[in-house]
Amino acid sequence: MALSRGTVETLIDLVEIKLSCVEVYDRDDARELARLEQSRRELLALAGREDNEPAEIVKISRGARGRGRTRSTATH
Repeated sequence: MALSRGTVETLIDLVEIKLSCVEVYDRDDARELARLEQSRRELLALAGREDNEPAEIVKISRGARGRGRTRSTATH
């Protein structure tokens, strides 16, 4: 089954939106993030585009008492 270029571009947009919303709290979240990043790379390859802009990753960690959240951004 072949996918049209428009469909692949739509899927890339959806994966990037999901990537921007993922908050990593545990290993399952980290696995989901890795799967989404891999999906994005594969879709970009299907579209013939280079992965020249890494997705922004937001790490959320709990404070000393588990109440507060510290946000730090990192890119690959």
